[in-house]
This record gives sequence, C-alpha cells and structure tokens, in this order.
Amino acid sequence: MTQGLVIGAGPAGLAAAEEMAKAGMRVTVTEAMPSVARKFLMAGKSGLNLTKSEPMDQFIAAYGVIDLAMIPILRSFGPEQVIEFAESLGQEVFVGSTGRVFPRVMKASPLLRAWLRRLADLGVDLRTRWRWTGFDGVALRFDTPDGPVQLTPDATVLALGGASWARLGSRGDWIEHLPEGSVAPFAPANMGFMVEWSAHMEPFFGAPVKGCALHAGHVVERGEFVVSARGIEGGGIYAVSRAVRDGADLFLDLCPDLTVAEVRAGLARARGKSSLSNHLRKVLGLQGVKLALLNEFGRPFPDDFAPVIKALTLRLDGPRPMDEAISTAGGVRFSALTEGLMLKNRPGVFCAGEMLDWEAPTGGYLITGCLATGRWAGRAAAAHAGASLADASGGA
Repeated sequence: MTQGLVIGAGPAGLAAAEEMAKAGMRVTVTEAMPSVARKFLMAGKSGLNLTKSEPMDQFIAAYGVIDLAMIPILRSFGPEQVIEFAESLGQEVFVGSTGRVFPRVMKASPLLRAWLRRLADLGVDLRTRWRWTGFDGVALRFDTPDGPVQLTPDATVLALGGASWARLGSRGDWIEHLPEGSVAPFAPANMGFMVEWSAHMEPFFGAPVKGCALHAGHVVERGEFVVSARGIEGGGIYAVSRAVRDGADLFLDLCPDLTVAEVRAGLARARGKSSLSNHLRKVLGLQGVKLALLNEFGRPFPDDFAPVIKALTLRLDGPRPMDEAISTAGGVRFSALTEGLMLKNRPGVFCAGEMLDWEAPTGGYLITGCLATGRWAGRAAAAHAGASLADASGGA
C-alpha cells in the first residue's frame, strides 16, 4: 500500500487526505496546531458560508484575475459539489437571499466532526502538534511532541495556508522551504483599511454605514461597512479591497438611489432658518454616521457639492496588517506547478489551498476554492504514487 502524507489539516488538507485515502493510500495528516481546522472553525462562528449558489461562469468570474490553471479545478468542484459534500456529512444547507450557502445549523463544528469521523473510517491517521521543518533530501522533517521525526511518503500534499491569522496556524513561514522564485509575495485580501480620524468621528466608532455604495476602479458594491477607531472594515469594504489595494481610489456614494441632478435639486430647496445639517437630513436623509463621513472627508464644501455627496473620496492610510486580513493573495506560483499541482522542482510534492497564488472574495468562494484545490491535488498525488508503484514493480 502506498503511503500518503498531508501537511496541514484545514479544508484543503482534509479534502486531499480524503481523496488519497479513497484511492487506497495509507494517509497521515500532520497539523502544527493542537487541533485541526482552526481558521475554518473561526469562520463558522459568524455562520459558515460554504459557497455561492450561482451559474458556474458567474462563480468563476467572481474570483477576478486568476491563473487559467484554476478554472478546471473550480469547475471540477463548484457550488453544486460543495452542497453535495455538506449534505453527505449530514449537514442540511440553505441558500440565503444573496445566493450564499450555509449549513442549517450555521456552524462549522458539526460538519467538521462528521468529516473527521469519515476520514477516521477511511483509515486516515491524524497527528497534531507536528510542525513541518523542511526537507532532508526526499524526507520531510517534523518537530513532534516525541522529538524530531522524518517521513518518506510516496506522495505529499502541502496545505499550509496563507499568511493571515497566524494565531490560528496560517503563518506563511513555509516559504523558506520551497524553491527560490516559486512563491509570489503575500498581500492582504478581504481586509479593512486604516483611517486617521479627526476627533469629531469618535462618537461614531462602531457605527454601521448602510444605504451607501462603494466605488473602486470598476468595482461597485452596495454592502454595509463599519467605522471603527482604526478605520473602516466589513463586508462592503472587503468587496472593494482588492481594487483599493491594487491602487484604485475609494469613493462613497451617500445617496446611491439618486442622480447627481436629483441631489443637486434637493440641496437647492429653500433652507429657511435650518442649519446645513438639518437641511441635509430633511432633503437627502443624511444624518448620523453618514453625515459625519461627509463632514470628515468632504469639507470644505464647494458651492456645488452634489458631486461630493455622490462620490465622496475616502482618505485611507493603507490596509490593515496582513495578519488581520481574512485571507491573502500571493503564494506558490502556478508556473512552478504541474497541471496536477505538483512542484516541478520536487516530484511527489503537491500544493493546495490558500498557499497557492490565488485570492477569492468573501461569499463562500475561499472555502470552495480550498476544497476544490485540495481534492484536485489529492487525486493527482494518489495517481502519482500509483504510477510510481507500478514503475517500481515493473508495471505489474
């Protein structure tokens, strides 16, 4: 029986292990942390968004610019397959109003427990507190509770995550063990941005901003976001974060259901003795945190400030630190990998999940991509091990 090794017990690693075990391999999964899938469980605390129910072409387009090698991988395990996977583990799912798919229980832990039971039934051996420390020839070295260990499997899948949420296990320090030039630099993805607020904004820290539209480059988002002491964050911001990170300015439309002409007409109404703040509240509904943002970024107001209300430039001081990002861009370049996600410079070693050079928006795309790449790499690893065994036995 061929020996399979998976390093990293997040969704990508567990998916790879399942495929390898189903193919008849004896699989060992190692995890540096004391327990598995910590980032996956953290994601489930706010409702586990597994995938997005939408046509496949639209689903793939949501990833933006990705390497062409990712497209067949996503097509092989897209939203329909993710739903089937969850249901096969006894987790009924539902589709929300925006197409996002969640387990009915809105948690990750029941699904993970069922998955781990299934892997155990397949004979998968899970070892925690095993930290990979690199290669020694064809062997892989580990620091374990029982001291240093080396393993020489027939095929290995690396599923070590990106470089955000280090406390949950995604450190990105595996870069030092891979061939030089094979890894694109990491960058934060789905993150908030820092803002150096003036004192008048302090009463609005923690306030949600609703009923606006965010514009960055070609991206327009009607999502909600939050003003915090450190800046701006939340779903609406995450949706435009890639464009802003890559150099686009961020504009806030405070009245997205009105045209510039309609805003201008509202401002032109007789004000009487009302203050400007009261006038803006009465004719445009601008008050609270929305009015505070207009004052923060729009003053001094020009004579015609309807365009300012429709495209308020938000002055940002850069993204939040990468370790606070939901996910990361960058990672192992597809040019360094075969079609089966095997490192060209290290035969028998495959890569999957967030450690690959791709990024996904929020909305279930990240988990789907991790599951898809994990299964793809796991199947390729099993095929490689089987071919190597056949070669060693003279093709018997």
